[in-house]
Amino acid sequence: MIRNVLSIAGSDPSGGAGIQADVKAISANGCYAMAAITALTAQNTRGVSGIELVPADFVTAQIDALFADIRIDAVKIGMLATQEIIIAVADAMRRHSARHIVLDPVMVAKGGDRLLSVQAVAVLIENLLPLAEVLTPNLPEAAALLVATEPEDRSAMADLAEQLRTLGPRNVLLKGGHLMAGDSPDYLCMESSGHWLEGVRKATCNTHGTGCTLSSALAAQLALTEDVLEAARRAKAYVAGAIAQASQLHVGSGHGPTHHFHRLYQE
Repeated sequence: MIRNVLSIAGSDPSGGAGIQADVKAISANGCYAMAAITALTAQNTRGVSGIELVPADFVTAQIDALFADIRIDAVKIGMLATQEIIIAVADAMRRHSARHIVLDPVMVAKGGDRLLSVQAVAVLIENLLPLAEVLTPNLPEAAALLVATEPEDRSAMADLAEQLRTLGPRNVLLKGGHLMAGDSPDYLCMESSGHWLEGVRKATCNTHGTGCTLSSALAAQLALTEDVLEAARRAKAYVAGAIAQASQLHVGSGHGPTHHFHRLYQE
């Protein structure tokens, strides 16, 4: 049976991040992808030039329409932008008893543009973090959620992940791509164990949407395996391949996208 995965996030017209990346990643990982859009952005590989928010009640309407008709096996939540949208999404997740929620706390775009208001962070922590099966922040996002110093080594990374779990998510996959190191490790913090997911760092500017891609792949793999550790390992391997093969694409002059369908293409 093909699993159904819903992404709740903003749109990226360049196709590298947001809903577009989510649909590609979910599909590439063997699931049927659906989308509830929270915002329209005007952006390309060089940055975001405009954002038009979807009213919170219409975000609710999209989610309710899907749950009323379709079996949803996992949910990825990305860009939410406002307190009203955060509360609307959290209410919908509780109302529909959503399973396998992966929360990517999208706060700042790759180019530095803020995608979540400072005031909304506390609302996110209170309303959505406790619903998440897996929280997937990068190091700057983790530090911002905890109002802490960004970790600079593995020990500090593991400590920060433990602190994030106290905010409510059942598991935390803390991404180590911002570490100043030759490798790119992620740390999966679970209730009774922690696991390092090792990765080779590739010198490339084609990293636009890696966070969206990882969280969507993780949601798809959770729907397939119902095993957090195995899903995280598979999702990380998929993203590593998408980054490694991104040079096959020629998209834009800034932070280019990863190659979501690298397994289907031959150079």
